[in-house]
Amino acid sequence: MAGASPRRASARRELVTQLQLALPLAAQQVGLQLLGAVDTAILGRYSADALAGAGVANGLVFSISCVGMGIVMGLDALVPQALGAGDRAAARRMLGDGIRVALLVSVPAVLLVLLSPLVLDLFRVEPAVAHQATLFVWVRSLGVAPLLLQVALRSFLSAHGHTRPLLVSVIAGNVLNAVADWILVFGDRGLADLGLPAIGLPALGTVGAGLATSLVQLLSLGVYAVAIRSLLRDAPPPAPARFTRRIVALGAPIGLQLLAEVGVFSLAGVLAAAMGKTTAAAHQVAITLASFTFSVAVGIGAAAAVRVGHAVGAGDARRARASGLASLALGGGVMSIGALVFVAAPATLARLLTDDAAVIAAAVPLIQIAAVFQISDGAQAIGAGALRGAGDTRATLVANLIGHYAVGLGISLVCGFALGMGAPGLWWGLSAGLTGTAAVLVARFLATTARPIRRA
Repeated sequence: MAGASPRRASARRELVTQLQLALPLAAQQVGLQLLGAVDTAILGRYSADALAGAGVANGLVFSISCVGMGIVMGLDALVPQALGAGDRAAARRMLGDGIRVALLVSVPAVLLVLLSPLVLDLFRVEPAVAHQATLFVWVRSLGVAPLLLQVALRSFLSAHGHTRPLLVSVIAGNVLNAVADWILVFGDRGLADLGLPAIGLPALGTVGAGLATSLVQLLSLGVYAVAIRSLLRDAPPPAPARFTRRIVALGAPIGLQLLAEVGVFSLAGVLAAAMGKTTAAAHQVAITLASFTFSVAVGIGAAAAVRVGHAVGAGDARRARASGLASLALGGGVMSIGALVFVAAPATLARLLTDDAAVIAAAVPLIQIAAVFQISDGAQAIGAGALRGAGDTRATLVANLIGHYAVGLGISLVCGFALGMGAPGLWWGLSAGLTGTAAVLVARFLATTARPIRRA
């Protein structure tokens, strides 16, 4: 019993440390999600076609962007491990290489985003919805390169525990997005609502929402860049690039893992759109709400990557395991609260995003299903973050392919179409996929930290 107290004290310290790092990272992720929620809420009051189109388009843009983001996220393992080993010079060189990788990856990413609306005809999406989605995609392509550069800078900032700029950027970005959305979506009517004079601005609808989001990406990039300069003042001078291949080798599986995860939800969105615009809009409302709790888990997972990475860099596998378990416990508590809220007030939550009665009614059962997979959703996001910190990025790809495609997609198609359950059938398949993925990732992390871990 004498040894139990020091272990409990150590666990409490780790949990407090995790909380201090995870709170700003989770808040930043929630703030990023709020950008999309504001788009959804405003477009939901503009037209059902615009709401459904933007939902489908967001899925296309993010599905492609996430591959580039994942590649750059190879820094999430390398920078914390370098700092854990006391090698600040290597961490700085990694930042430079990460920026180069982000710029190189942004070129094909933008091209693929511009071409992505071509898939809408394959799924027989209604022409009006497909038109709105195409407009949104084209405008959102302007923010892809700034987004990828943000990922590189964010990895460096969070590895140093320098999280305040992330909060500043997301708060300023949300203010800008809300105002710009309202003005650009509704034109002169939006100006009048804000007490401003008319200037002959037409209502731009989905184009306006896309422009507002792209402006926010540029603003956030500027805030990150200013913050990075303060960290580099006392850093060792830069040296020739050496880490590009390592970043890509670690990041490519992350990118494919994100594509697998986001892609299955985007595919569900396209399948929902094929069921009709009301179903597509309901899916967008429900996925927006579920993404809020998921974004908190992603923030906790980012904190897990930092803490596990520091421990691995210091050669302490036991501390790496404790850090990952503390993150999973913290995430489990948060996601349980989310599940309770989804069960208690699904219609009220849906009304925050749309005033269309038919869309609200269709969204309620989807929100209730989202309550069922909250724990699994959190565990797979945090498990992936912990493994990323340990430098084990291929396991997350394998787990997502097994969970979402070998298990989840098949159940979605059978329940949604063969059994005639519609959108709820799609969502039961998503729930099964998340549960399978979470189980594999948590088991892999426990096995990885049961033995010494080498730096990536």
